[in-house]
Amino acid sequence: MKSEENNQTELSIIILTYNAKDFTLQAVKSLEDNYLEEVSSGKYEVIIADNASTDGSLDFFKEYKKKSKIKNLQIVDNGGNIGFSAGNNKGVLSSKGKYLLFLNPDTIVYKKTLNYLVDFMDSHPEVGASSCKLINQDGDFDINCHRGFPTPWNAFCYFSGIQKVLPKNKFFAGYTQGWKDFNTTHEVDAIEGAFMLMPRSVGEKVKWWDEDYFFYGEDLQFCYNIKKIGYKIYYIGEVSIIHIGGVTSGIKKKTSNITTANLEAKRRLQRERFNAMRIFYRKNYQHTYSSFVFWIINKGIGFLEKRALRGLKVKN
Repeated sequence: MKSEENNQTELSIIILTYNAKDFTLQAVKSLEDNYLEEVSSGKYEVIIADNASTDGSLDFFKEYKKKSKIKNLQIVDNGGNIGFSAGNNKGVLSSKGKYLLFLNPDTIVYKKTLNYLVDFMDSHPEVGASSCKLINQDGDFDINCHRGFPTPWNAFCYFSGIQKVLPKNKFFAGYTQGWKDFNTTHEVDAIEGAFMLMPRSVGEKVKWWDEDYFFYGEDLQFCYNIKKIGYKIYYIGEVSIIHIGGVTSGIKKKTSNITTANLEAKRRLQRERFNAMRIFYRKNYQHTYSSFVFWIINKGIGFLEKRALRGLKVKN
């Protein structure tokens, strides 16, 4: 007779979806195909949390559950488009794993990646969250999975384009930390919410996702909170997944032709993107820098927001 410990769910995979039925199905099938033993035994559970999609996602996955290879597949109706942080927190309430993986719907998870990261976390209790290498559909590296915090200097170098000219310089490339080897395992400041794995105990200590953020910025805040209580954030470059990126938001150039977002949604999410910057600076840096520097920061964010919104109008 197996012990209760052996029957314990090791990993809860939470997929928050909004009008991304086909992409979510692709992600779920990659888990079924590449982790059949883990999902069919209940070692890994999958929770699809739906933010009131209008593409039939909720009913579709309720039906899909009946034939899925996943023993513990849960479908959570969030009751509205409550945002990324609140939506994921709803998923957490239904989870029971020792570790939790927050996974975007526009992903394909390769074999060995999850087991590799779980083993890493088991061996490194000082690590509060980890991620692997995220690769876009065109084969490019998704730099958001490997970041420094957006201090005023790091943000200036990033948005001004200086870091693109000197991508491996420690002084100018602090936001992307491009001097580090993307094929190795090492500590970083922040990883991406598209693929973020952590122990339940750590998530509970920081009270999970900060719901002051609707969309964008919440992963930086999560990592900031984890590091603030003494844990490390790690990037694992030896394994990877595919992350298409921008399917829900529609504001990335590379995926503008496949996004599920209309123009109104794109405008809202651009505003939320820059509002997230304001929230992050207010929460974490307002008392670190002078009021003059803080004024410049807010002016800069406002300028970038106007430029981004004008760009949407031109494209559409």
